[in-house]
Amino acid sequence: MKKYILFIMLGMLVGLSSCTGDLNTEPLDDNSLVGNQVYSTADGYMGVLAKCYGSLILTGQKGGDGGDGDLQGANEGYSGYVRLMFYLEELCTDNFLMPSSSNGLRKCLNMQWTAGNASVITWTYQRLYMCIAYCDEFLRECTVDKVNSRGLSSELTDEKVSQYRAEARFLRAYCYATLCDLYGGVPYVDENTSATDLPDQMTRTQTFELAESELKSILGETQSTDVLGDAGTTEYAHVDKAAAWFLLARMYLNSQTWIGVDHYTDCLTYCKKIINSGKYPLASDYRQIFLADNDQCSEIIWPLVQDGARAQSSAGTNFYVKAFVNGAMNSYYKTGVGTRGWGNVRAKMTLVDAFDSTDVAFDVNDPWGNNKNDKRAQFMTALPGQKKETCDDKGNMTSTFTCGYGYIKWRNVTKDDQDAPAGDTYSSIDFPMFRTGDVYLMAAEAILRGASGGTRAEALSYVNEIRERAYMTGKYAKAGVKQGVNADITDSQLTLDFILAERQRELASEITRRTDLVRFGKFTSGNNWDWKNAVFKGTDVDDHFNLFPIPEAEMTNNSKLTQNPGY
Repeated sequence: MKKYILFIMLGMLVGLSSCTGDLNTEPLDDNSLVGNQVYSTADGYMGVLAKCYGSLILTGQKGGDGGDGDLQGANEGYSGYVRLMFYLEELCTDNFLMPSSSNGLRKCLNMQWTAGNASVITWTYQRLYMCIAYCDEFLRECTVDKVNSRGLSSELTDEKVSQYRAEARFLRAYCYATLCDLYGGVPYVDENTSATDLPDQMTRTQTFELAESELKSILGETQSTDVLGDAGTTEYAHVDKAAAWFLLARMYLNSQTWIGVDHYTDCLTYCKKIINSGKYPLASDYRQIFLADNDQCSEIIWPLVQDGARAQSSAGTNFYVKAFVNGAMNSYYKTGVGTRGWGNVRAKMTLVDAFDSTDVAFDVNDPWGNNKNDKRAQFMTALPGQKKETCDDKGNMTSTFTCGYGYIKWRNVTKDDQDAPAGDTYSSIDFPMFRTGDVYLMAAEAILRGASGGTRAEALSYVNEIRERAYMTGKYAKAGVKQGVNADITDSQLTLDFILAERQRELASEITRRTDLVRFGKFTSGNNWDWKNAVFKGTDVDDHFNLFPIPEAEMTNNSKLTQNPGY
């Protein structure tokens, strides 16, 4: 049984249609809890904190697609956070294709979105602010004085209050950092904002600095009573200091692009904190990071919990398994979802070509890819009539699943290839939001971009460590699994372009690709792929697509907002 936060669906936290929604509303039904009822017990506090976490992996009050979705008026299955981030971070890049045109997906695929023609862009914005609102609600109520006044001080000690508050502040900082990445300068709300206020819009630099300041505060680097637990000391799925180090490293790696400030040395500093702590070592087998028992994986710094029985969602890793396979594929290998695959995501040709062609083919006698060199090359190529091209014979967009290869690193089975304990209706794979493999590549990139405190030899060692794990050579060798060819690269091969390609191989589908391409200046122009600008081989688009628009509905609701250029 997984050890994780219980995702209690508290009816007091109703769906929001904008970032200024009031959480203190009437209950949705007779079973819902409000106000002091929720905070009358220590479990109630944990339930609200769990909802803060759960808002980034679950979709509503009932589980699955059972109704009472968190976002008013949104399609519940489409509007879960990590599924939305797939649309915004993967679909519009050189990684994946979905031919669907519903909810603005075709506009995302073709990079032709506007402020009003892609619901998934709006829902992502709203879900991030919904998470912020939940965190603000928790922070209003989780204070030492309020806990003591409710007679809960013996269960919720000052130390626990401090840690829980720090976790909520981390989640809020994560949301602001992501808003900074996707939308630039955004409105500011916190626990002191009234539901009737029209929030002022921050600049992109102010948004960045807000998240940065919060993270440093809860790390104890500035004066604060709210401090995260030390790396590796908190209960599974609770964030700790390593998660804050990771988020700062990611922000600092991108700060030159986002706000025009070089923070590469800071990026390297926080990467080294994670690596040197030894609390989250690389998993011994890359493939085990994406399985139903990945709660046992040493590498995952911050997981979003999914469980087929108790934390169900069609928009979390359930999407990452089912959308990437079709029913027929279950006869070739154990998908963990039986014949329930939806069959609507395929790899773009550019992702396939990022790997050595000899590793791409699926061997029906080797469904785990044990005999491949690079074990990350996980594709389905064996379906009758399947081809790499993501078009029909006339070069047109098609929904035919065999036009394009399936991508199969997500499997709802255990590392022993056993069924997930909770069955195949919903996924039990935890989503690895932050993991150490990304840290190694961030550190190497920061060094190549000029970070002090690191050498090219060190950067090379980080990249080669990732490659040795992928090829399962050296200390990663495993009985019954082929040791790949020598995967180490030389110093002359270590370039920024190589790191970008290695990030694609290592992190495909892990909601980082658009951010990476923007940072490398290869998102809008000079680097084309299937269906970019609605052309099969792709063409350049205008640079204003490096940022998403503030959703049209939010512009209507708040007259203080200024739209991003180009929209």
